Amino acid sequence: MNVTNPSIRNPSIRVVVGPGAPEEGSPGRQQAESPQPSRVSTPPIDIHEGPDGLILEADLPGATDKDLFVQLEDNVLSLRAHVQSPVPQSARPIHEEFSVGDFHRSFILSDEVDRDRITAELKNGVLRLILPRADRARSRRIEIRS
Repeated sequence: MNVTNPSIRNPSIRVVVGPGAPEEGSPGRQQAESPQPSRVSTPPIDIHEGPDGLILEADLPGATDKDLFVQLEDNVLSLRAHVQSPVPQSARPIHEEFSVGDFHRSFILSDEVDRDRITAELKNGVLRLILPRADRARSRRIEIRS
């Protein structure tokens, strides 16, 4: 897997942002393949760190929950989506600026993310993933008994 490291600035929880399209032979590639070859796009993302963990937002305008797939395998979180063109088949597109088709993005999660409590919500074309901080990664005060 080709891994790039975008502008994540010293977070306390580490996430490595991967490439868009899965490589040949990767598990995600098999499920993403279709009879007709198509271009796979990379959705733009934002990652924010809060006191309880990370919030990852991916722009997927036009995506529905039926066409969206989020998978966690080992420490790799993958998202795939297929966005249909909103243009009716009887219409001829004149100008289009947002992408349709297949989208893919993957992330390598560190052990500081509590994998059992990851949640996802799709609203207004934005996929929002909550990546809670693992309890073992939280700082805590240890009381001293006397």
